[in-house]
Amino acid sequence: MRAWLLDKFEGLSALRLTDIPEPAPGPGEVVLEVAYAGLNPADRYLSEGQYPAKPPLPHIPGRDAMGTVVRVGPGVSDVKVGERRMLLRGEAGVSRAGTFAERVAVPAQTLVEIPKGWGDEEASGATLVYLTAYQALTQWGELPPGVVLVTGASGGVGVASVQLARAMGHKVVALSRSEEKGKRLRELGADIVLNPEETSWRKRLKDELAGGRVDLAIDNIGGALFSQVIDTLGEHGKVSVVGRLAGPAPQFNTASLFFRRIRIGGVAVGTYTNQESRAAWGKIVERMNGAGARPLVDRVYAFRQLPEAFERLKEGPMGKVLVKVKGG
Repeated sequence: MRAWLLDKFEGLSALRLTDIPEPAPGPGEVVLEVAYAGLNPADRYLSEGQYPAKPPLPHIPGRDAMGTVVRVGPGVSDVKVGERRMLLRGEAGVSRAGTFAERVAVPAQTLVEIPKGWGDEEASGATLVYLTAYQALTQWGELPPGVVLVTGASGGVGVASVQLARAMGHKVVALSRSEEKGKRLRELGADIVLNPEETSWRKRLKDELAGGRVDLAIDNIGGALFSQVIDTLGEHGKVSVVGRLAGPAPQFNTASLFFRRIRIGGVAVGTYTNQESRAAWGKIVERMNGAGARPLVDRVYAFRQLPEAFERLKEGPMGKVLVKVKGG
């Protein structure tokens, strides 16, 4: 079968498409024939050696997928050959072979049914970003409806955060540099869309909120924007830190946290147990269905075009970037 192998932790250029033996399912495992696989920034971080996990090389990256079960290992009774499933969250693409392959062996408990009405492409890249967004929104406990600000709002986690925050009853502020993407974010549920490159964006936000402030910020960007985001928070404001696409926050003044008692917390869905992931996913689907929302796909590439797909991810997509594995 075809698979993308990472030979060394020197970035995505170290990936190569080649033929390898097909996987066999162990006890409690199944083999999933991958139809579509989703890309995530974490795949790039792992390829560059910037991720805690250091799997044995060569390694097959890829954490999201949907496909058809083609083999079932000993002890598996709740998943059958021929059933279509999507990968929830586990060690696939982290410490074990991932989904940038025509077939992947995974624990049966890491598969979930495709929500009714969802297409294959929508399902293939949804679980990781929506679980991340859900943890970012709920790690502080049940928050009453308030103002949620999302940086990098047009990316995978950004779109998921906008949709889920709106479905939970929050007023959503989305930051995006693109006017075109801003219009789409409004359609997806953002109440206010601002361009963080405009020096007056914080004043405009204050005016839009009639002097009010942000209750929770979900930060996917980091860098110099981080301190500006802190400035928008109100008393007992919180920041859920998801990513650092713009790098470290330069000269961050911790005194900005003192008098408003601001709290900052990292988001890591890898800390979810399988039971917690499944419970969270059930709530996510319930919220999404209640709001009539669906995952957003930016672009689909052929499997052989994985490097080009990662370039698109680097550019800043509107939603998820996928590769079509079967037949691609």
